[in-house]
Amino acid sequence: MIPRVLRLSAALIAVAAALLLLWFFFAVFADRSHPVATTQTIVPRGSTFREIASRLAADGVIAHPLAMQIYAKLRHADTEVKAGEYRFAPHQTQAEILGQLLVGGAQVAKWVTFPEGFTAKQMAARLQDEGFGSAQTFARFFLHDTIVVDGTRTKSLEGFLFPSTYLFPVGASPRTVASIMTRQFFRELPKDALEKARALHLNVPQVVTVASLVEREAQADDERALIAGVIYNRLRLHMPLQVDASLEYAFSKHQTVITERDLQIRSPYNTYEHEGLPPTPIANPGEPSLLAAFNPKASQYLYYVYAGNGHHAFAKTLAEQNANVAKYLK
Repeated sequence: MIPRVLRLSAALIAVAAALLLLWFFFAVFADRSHPVATTQTIVPRGSTFREIASRLAADGVIAHPLAMQIYAKLRHADTEVKAGEYRFAPHQTQAEILGQLLVGGAQVAKWVTFPEGFTAKQMAARLQDEGFGSAQTFARFFLHDTIVVDGTRTKSLEGFLFPSTYLFPVGASPRTVASIMTRQFFRELPKDALEKARALHLNVPQVVTVASLVEREAQADDERALIAGVIYNRLRLHMPLQVDASLEYAFSKHQTVITERDLQIRSPYNTYEHEGLPPTPIANPGEPSLLAAFNPKASQYLYYVYAGNGHHAFAKTLAEQNANVAKYLK
């Protein structure tokens, strides 16, 4: 015979379980007290669902974050929420809120990341991949729109679309995207950019062009300023820059190997054939390359060649360069 105390304990446990179940179903499927009004919230990239539920509660979107976590776990949906900015209509159940998070139905802005060194065309392709529209449309705008930098109107937006992670409005136009990215470019420019450019006998857009060359040539941060110095040394001596990355910019698609025939290509970006800087930046440089271009490291080096492991071998004379080429490019 089961003791009275054990029967009472079992009954209390059953009642507690029933109450918890009722609370869970009310919290997830019945309670429409939140949001009180139309509410927007941001889900950062890389957030855990616990962090997402806490943010939703803090922003007044849901009232029961623990119930939301349990429900998402039961649905195996706790890792499926799309990061971005959401707008939620008032008085929805938490089940409805989760549904919108999963399908992006309430999403009003999406995160997009552009790595340092992306070209305008690569950025356009990334925007298409993220569902913002045609890559061709974005590329056409990026390569034909202009801004004024240091009193000079640029030839395009290449070089001035700062690579970073952005939260763009869903359906953002090319103009809106470009405006956000170029504003960030101006924020990232060194405060003394104008003075530094003048000291280098260039204007700011020209230094940004150097930064783009550094971005595509350098791999190690500790070599960026040194490579910038080599570029300035060659400019000062009126030597062709002979930068492979600039030549590649003229190609319709990426080539891993530059041939002798490629060196004869007729293009203003062929820095083997043309003295001076290419007519525009060849990529969109990040902060390390911008800083290197505005603050080059002084040296007597005129040449460099890739030596492996992300580093280069530098040379002062053509004989030294030829020896490095023979050593590292076997």
